[in-house]
Amino acid sequence: MKERRIFEPKPAFAQRMEKLLVDKGDLGKYWEIVKTEPVNSIRVNTLKICPNELKKKLESYGWIISIPWENFPEVMIVEGKDPSGKEGEIIYNGVAKLEPGELGRSLEHLLGYYYIQELSSMLPVIATDPKEGEDYLDLCASPGSKTTQAGACMKNSGAIVANEVSLGRMRILASNLERCGIMNAIITRKDGRDLTRKFFGNNFLFDKILVDAPCSGEGTIRSSPKTCLLWNLKTIKSLSKLQKQLLKNSFMCLKVGGEIVYSTCTHAPEENEGVINQMLEDLGDCIEIVDFDLPLKTRPGITEWEGEKYDPRVRVSKRIYPQDNNTEGFFVAKFRRIK
Repeated sequence: MKERRIFEPKPAFAQRMEKLLVDKGDLGKYWEIVKTEPVNSIRVNTLKICPNELKKKLESYGWIISIPWENFPEVMIVEGKDPSGKEGEIIYNGVAKLEPGELGRSLEHLLGYYYIQELSSMLPVIATDPKEGEDYLDLCASPGSKTTQAGACMKNSGAIVANEVSLGRMRILASNLERCGIMNAIITRKDGRDLTRKFFGNNFLFDKILVDAPCSGEGTIRSSPKTCLLWNLKTIKSLSKLQKQLLKNSFMCLKVGGEIVYSTCTHAPEENEGVINQMLEDLGDCIEIVDFDLPLKTRPGITEWEGEKYDPRVRVSKRIYPQDNNTEGFFVAKFRRIK
């Protein structure tokens, strides 16, 4: 992996990462990998093409494809391509690097045969496991990576409500749903807290809900180095309040026996375990936190942060660190409604 320059992290952020990654070797690996470019990962849109067929098509262009997760053949990494000898071609370890934008310019991408999606971004839908015929709510849906993934899992059956509060992002969401052939989705534009109250008030309940919440994005430093410049504690605390409201309100419109997945692309405990802990406290015996499997290395949720102790059950949630899997950072937790 080729190292590149990232913006110097703010001292407060560096100190927090030291508390999360107490082993200095582990911390060193973290800072080392966030300076490298993320891998080029794609997800095959199984509504339009099977993984084997797409793999053959892309390999015919000289692209070098690997399958990182054996049980998920639709997930692929484009390692690079065969060197062509063109002037300006960048060769690394005998493999030519894709040109800027090359993944997005291919005919297969334009036809919706695959979606360019970071590996860890695929995990929340894997955890949610939407099924054919279910009613599914994606509360913070844009740009549509997880919505299109759910649509493929559901084989265009059942119903997806894809919500986005921003009009500009809503247009992107609509474009991606159309390109990928998602025909069972309804797009709504409303604050997620108000939308879920409206669903509950009209007794419209869901089998599965995904709350991929807006967050401080600490896990995305590899793909978005400017995150280091934008990071601040005030934003984390403000987002934590919003996340708790979104998740708790979503629970209101979940069927008994239904499941809800909460995810972020940050490491901040206030936005992760702190939110989960609040759910367990507020909802008591109406809810249970559920264990689940993911196809990569995860770490358990932490039970204490800066003097605050969390419910021991938050350990069931999953932390995904960049240095463990050569991905972005992520956090995923899953609940089931009991009564």
